[in-house]
Amino acid sequence: MTQARNDKERAAMRSDFGLRLSNSMKQHGPLCVGIDPHKSVLENWGYDVDAEGAELFAMRMLQAANGRAAAVKFQVSMFERYGSRGFAALERALYAARQMDLITIVDCLHGGLPTTISAISDAYFEPDAPMLADAITLLPYYGARSLGGVINTALDNGRGVFVASLTSNPEGASLQTAIRQNGEYKGKTVAYGIAATAQKYNKSTPGLGSVGLIIGATISQWLRDSGIEPVDFTGPILSPGYGWQGAEADDLKNVFHGTNGNVLVTVSRAISKDGPDMASLIESTQTIAADVRKALKEASDESSQAALQSK
Repeated sequence: MTQARNDKERAAMRSDFGLRLSNSMKQHGPLCVGIDPHKSVLENWGYDVDAEGAELFAMRMLQAANGRAAAVKFQVSMFERYGSRGFAALERALYAARQMDLITIVDCLHGGLPTTISAISDAYFEPDAPMLADAITLLPYYGARSLGGVINTALDNGRGVFVASLTSNPEGASLQTAIRQNGEYKGKTVAYGIAATAQKYNKSTPGLGSVGLIIGATISQWLRDSGIEPVDFTGPILSPGYGWQGAEADDLKNVFHGTNGNVLVTVSRAISKDGPDMASLIESTQTIAADVRKALKEASDESSQAALQSK
């Protein structure tokens, strides 16, 4: 009985991030506010281009996102450029986000050998982690299975991950749609193998899984070539590219046609361009949140209508 109870508790913990994210998306919609303190944005806001400026920017963006977005995403490189002071600023911003009960995603895009990348767990997932986050982003190009240790540690601590699969940068297409020459997914694309490996972690999870994918909103032209069907994926999908990078509502509908509540659209500069005035930031956040919610609802509704008509 004790072992069975422990197994149930472990299963509940491993599904915790997906459950919390799903609840947040139902309450606040599918927007994730990106906290990317670009040099140009700091200058436009009248802030110093240093760690203090990045921290002030982050705190202001958190205020705009609080109660208006499902999650926030921190771009690590924008803090890392300032060295130890930048990381200290990121730690404080993450702490502030936790106090607001905001779901935090750290966009660090780490990858590597299992023996070295395991240190990432200590930084982000363990209870006493200095940069404790709800989820991080990962790169799988050492082999998707090289991430297994980090993913399992995340799940065992009630956290999640997003694995890059079809990214929003055009130059990624040639690699991600390349055909695998051997292994379990021989004859399938690189992106398909990444998605299929991620999905294995979600199979036994009722509702939204805790292992997600990164699928850009700008990739509709090569989605079919990848072999990936976003509608079949049961984990969360983090989607950059909307707004500043050129994706619009129609792109969301094309890429995520048929999905049902698991797409989280990340937007940064399209919001921060209206800062630092708080009223303007809040208005921009609310407007984009409504636009994203409408587009994804239409994508889901159109698929439902098509299914009914085919019966």
